[in-house]
Amino acid sequence: MAKTSKKLPVVAGIGFIVVFLAFMAWSTFGNASFRCELCMTYNGKTVCRNGAGASQESAERVARDGACTDLTRGMTELVQCQGSEPSRLTWKQ
Repeated sequence: MAKTSKKLPVVAGIGFIVVFLAFMAWSTFGNASFRCELCMTYNGKTVCRNGAGASQESAERVARDGACTDLTRGMTELVQCQGSEPSRLTWKQ
């Protein structure tokens, strides 16, 4: 078997990884038209997180989920936190 035929799968694999990482970077940062900082207060603690998304709702959801994840323990508390109103929401440009 020639050396070039052994290198082809390696080159193809590296190419796939580069394309995959470029797509992930574009989908994460490229269509983030809306950015916000959201603060959630739950059980006397407050946490602020940034969110970005293609819509206001998705940006707010990302920030809310991140803040509530840090504030709660368990699924019941997480759902209660996510259903409550933020203590502060600031939209960025």
